[in-house]
Amino acid sequence: MTTAPSPTPALLVLADGLVLRGEAFGACGTAIGEVVFNTGMTGYQEVMTDPSYSGQLVTFTYPELGNTGVNAADQEADAPHVRGVIARQLAPVSSSWRSEESLEAWLRRHQVVGIRGIDTRALVRHLREGGAINGAICTDGSSPQQLLEQVRSAPSMAGLNLAEVVSTKAPYQWTSLCAAAFDQRRQSMPEQPYRVVAIDFGIKRAILERLAAHGCAVTVLPADATLEQVL
Repeated sequence: MTTAPSPTPALLVLADGLVLRGEAFGACGTAIGEVVFNTGMTGYQEVMTDPSYSGQLVTFTYPELGNTGVNAADQEADAPHVRGVIARQLAPVSSSWRSEESLEAWLRRHQVVGIRGIDTRALVRHLREGGAINGAICTDGSSPQQLLEQVRSAPSMAGLNLAEVVSTKAPYQWTSLCAAAFDQRRQSMPEQPYRVVAIDFGIKRAILERLAAHGCAVTVLPADATLEQVL
């Protein structure tokens, strides 16, 4: 009889000195970024791929992640934008007919570090009192003091030009990834009677999908697009 491997210890250290211990999941290593939170009860994959969370360590208050796995159709971008994930519990199995991969395997494949076993609601109360703050998730055995020094020397996200990071590099015509979900509605509408130009400052696919569902042919341009390109 084989026994399950022991979980890898992980640390979460905030710049104000708070140290929390948990277990690693996803990729191994150290992730430093701004610690923020999300209180949604569903949509963890959409949050993790949302460009507005670029470079951040996201705390999920909902107590279990991963129970429906992940799939390409629900992503808001090609890959995760979060730098790290902070969770109370990770579901041991995925149960959904739409699941294509487990959350842990997906995070590991995209090199996103996670920590579980954290009282995320208590952490969110801490963040609400002090505001968003830099922190680090570490799975490599570094000491809390070493991590605290790294976190305090890390630059703040305030004033960063994140649009330059998350924006598309080249124009493209949006092609719906979820056309089947809107087929019935589209049958009663003219075929793309409107032309829309969307400038990508970190646009989510859900926005493009809704425009397409309402009969718009959408062209997406980079954040530094010129007036000539728009017209």
